[in-house]
Amino acid sequence: MPTDTTAAAASTGQQAAGTSGRKKGRKGRLLVLVLVLALIGGVAYGAYWSVSTVRASFPQTKGSITLEGLSGPVDVRRDGYGIPQIYASSDEDLFMAQGYVQAQDRFYEMDVRRHMTSGRLSEMFGAGQVDNDAFLRTLGWDRIAKQEYEEKLSPATKKYLQAYAKGVNAYLEGKEGKDISLEYAALSFENDYKPGAWTPVDSVAWLKAMAWDLRGNMQDEIDRALLTSRLGPKQIADLYPSYPYSRNKPIVQEGGYDEGSGTFEAEGGSGDGEGEGDGTGSGEGAGSELGGGTEGGTGAGTGAGAEGDAAGFESQLTGLQRVLEDLPTAVGVNGDGIGSNSWVVSGDHTVSGEPLLANDPHLSASLPSVWYQMGLHCRSVSDNCRYDVTGYTFAGMPGVIIGHNQDIAWGLTNSGVDVTDLYLEKITGDGYQYGDKVVPFETREETIKVAGGASRKIVVRETNNGPLLSDRSDELVKTGKKATVDSAAPDRGDGYAVALRWTALDPGRTMDAVFAINRAKDWDDFREASELFEVPSQNLVYADTEGHIGYTLPGRIPTRAEKHDGSVPAPGWDPDYEWTGWVDQDELPYEFDPERGYIVTANQAVVDEDYPYTLTTDWGYGARSQRINDLIQSKIKDGGKISTDDMRQMQLDNSSSIAKLLVPELLKIDVDDEHVREAQKLLEGWDYTQDADSAAAAYFNSVWRNILKLSFGHKLPKELRVKGQCLWVEPVNTTGPADEAGKVRECGQRSASQAQPDGGDRWFEVVRRLMADEDSEWWTTPKRGTRPGAENRDELFKRAMIDARWELTAKLGKDIDTWNWGRLHRLFLDNQTLGSDGPGFVKYVLNRGPWKLGGGEATVNATGWNAAGGYGVVWVPSMRMVVNLGDLDKSRWINLTGASGHAYNAHYVDQTDKWAEGELLEWAYSEKAVEDSTTDHLVLKP
Repeated sequence: MPTDTTAAAASTGQQAAGTSGRKKGRKGRLLVLVLVLALIGGVAYGAYWSVSTVRASFPQTKGSITLEGLSGPVDVRRDGYGIPQIYASSDEDLFMAQGYVQAQDRFYEMDVRRHMTSGRLSEMFGAGQVDNDAFLRTLGWDRIAKQEYEEKLSPATKKYLQAYAKGVNAYLEGKEGKDISLEYAALSFENDYKPGAWTPVDSVAWLKAMAWDLRGNMQDEIDRALLTSRLGPKQIADLYPSYPYSRNKPIVQEGGYDEGSGTFEAEGGSGDGEGEGDGTGSGEGAGSELGGGTEGGTGAGTGAGAEGDAAGFESQLTGLQRVLEDLPTAVGVNGDGIGSNSWVVSGDHTVSGEPLLANDPHLSASLPSVWYQMGLHCRSVSDNCRYDVTGYTFAGMPGVIIGHNQDIAWGLTNSGVDVTDLYLEKITGDGYQYGDKVVPFETREETIKVAGGASRKIVVRETNNGPLLSDRSDELVKTGKKATVDSAAPDRGDGYAVALRWTALDPGRTMDAVFAINRAKDWDDFREASELFEVPSQNLVYADTEGHIGYTLPGRIPTRAEKHDGSVPAPGWDPDYEWTGWVDQDELPYEFDPERGYIVTANQAVVDEDYPYTLTTDWGYGARSQRINDLIQSKIKDGGKISTDDMRQMQLDNSSSIAKLLVPELLKIDVDDEHVREAQKLLEGWDYTQDADSAAAAYFNSVWRNILKLSFGHKLPKELRVKGQCLWVEPVNTTGPADEAGKVRECGQRSASQAQPDGGDRWFEVVRRLMADEDSEWWTTPKRGTRPGAENRDELFKRAMIDARWELTAKLGKDIDTWNWGRLHRLFLDNQTLGSDGPGFVKYVLNRGPWKLGGGEATVNATGWNAAGGYGVVWVPSMRMVVNLGDLDKSRWINLTGASGHAYNAHYVDQTDKWAEGELLEWAYSEKAVEDSTTDHLVLKP
């Protein structure tokens, strides 16, 4: 699923206070926090405050506690890392205990998360969160979650959710905020905030946040539209190349779609259907009446039509982008190269003779981690108590998301299928145009309560295509009146608006899927359970103790009319651009026991070009997945066998595929400057491995960043460039006043973590395809000061090498013997609510780091960085696991941080050093192994 997390809203919300919160209403609150946390730390009042306030919220992990509502005693055994294993005799007791224990460790995180998903952050953090809340209320996650709970979920799932909520509330009973977390002690000084009771809907709503950050290609849809202000169709097509099937293999390599039966057959299919597209953006007619598609059918058209420029619509999309950037990050940032790895190897190729399964979701770094490790064990598996499962959970949600039970193991990666579309809507008065009629909006009024201030009211308007996102931005309202389209579009009237069609805005059954997978016993159970995993669509890999391996793609995946492939915003007034239905589950790709003996998923294309449905035009480009394929092949050739530790070593692979392509060419370039030549020599004999202590990796990545900046970054429109980075450019349409040379100064508008070119594997493919065209217009750049200009590829590479040498001299010093990649590529773990902003003391109390990391963008060890914004780590393998189906107690796991969300608890970041070193912890599963690893034993009594 992850493809892509940060931590739960709190830990997730990329700061519960969010980016908008940093703009207003924060200074007074931060001053209070400094004073309160100073007291907590004992600066003014000594040990009394330190013990009474900090340790008061630490969980009781030994002895016994009486919980009203349990039907029998429950054992909670924790190991030396505070990871709990729960033993109960009924399902309800098991999930009630899960709620209680997670609340012990992570309730503040859970509380902030539910305020995010329900659009109620302002109740905790004040007026600075009103805009975020308004946008989230417009999406309506909480409202949809209520519908799911009331109308879609099975009675058993509701029972588990109720039991979980009962456990959380049992923990809260009788506690003041300071008894729960030190953050509440700080908040109570200003607004007397007190956490309310937990509800089952609070758990279900988290699935919407998860789906939002794994939503597919909406960002690419926006970017392609914005690019038209400076680039033509051919240029945009250069930047969105088709998937390299001949080089990077898709997930499913055996079997195919059978036209005769209309199903996907794992052991073969005709593969000769002429479906709706090839899933790569290379089909015909991918453009829309909002503008022409690019060459290759990537559909880069926008509101630009035959009669005018696209300034109005581009400005609308820019406004939408700003709203999106302000939102708290729930699971992970979107970007080229972010994703996850998961692969499974059959016993034919393993040391044990039984399957091995690995998974490491790449998500935004967060503190605490988005994941919470836990075991849920029925003392005796029966109809009354059906679970014996362990793995990674979300604090605030019952069940296990990724892990194994007594029979099967599974992992997730984000499929990237396109389940979102933006629609430009023609609005008139109280309605919108659909066909030749004006249809009234569906409306609802929302009241946003604000801590320390007056409540705000908003009206949410919806069309048949979904809620109007443009209603949440004054800029979007104004510029919607100026959007230009072609002659076939309706008259502008009062303007155009932007609506979102998204599968997660329809009630679904994913919560049912979690429990069904947790208790699955074999492949048939797993496939049946996965069909319920509707949103977000994920790649699911599978292995079982009987020796089988498999892969399946579930999800509610829309079908579209022939003229619409989902790559660009579509005209909402034209019925021909509506979604036409859903891909049937029997038609979705899967594999079971493939002949090759392994399956790799790393966000690459799922199927080949013959599949009849367009799943997306924006797959990951397969750099990571093909490297994993190659590593497996190198181990099993000539009958070699793979061990659990081999799987771990593969997860840590730092090899750079773009370095393998570019370094031989960089070494051919004649460099005059002795200092640049000195840096160039670092690349001689380099094995392309991006270890933290590698000077060559530091220099190469700086060269790569400068190649991207010179060839592409300076040619992109301001809406995609880094905020505050300004250039003198040729004017386009109405871009500002020009200087004497006829150029205008334009400054970037996008956050550093979201800007382009980000350097992910799409950009690997862009550069790869341009390498042979040494005189391409992309390889040109003007002279700047004493730095030479470039008219061809090698001249631009030389300029990039010069710029990189002096950039690293400024950052790391003149002496290249002191350079290393880890000094540039650092991970900081910021508490996502109160530690992402403000005075140094607050950060000192709540935040941790830095860690100097190896790895990089689109490598297997995907410690991602955004080349447009800098070298700092933006996303990481948020956890790593290897499941050994031959002996489950020999499985291994690690989390990014620790079990605890309490800043001074021993388990706050006690796994991070080992995670950074690539180590895995022992993962006890059997009752004996758990007992042997137990350091703390708590009994919950009825």
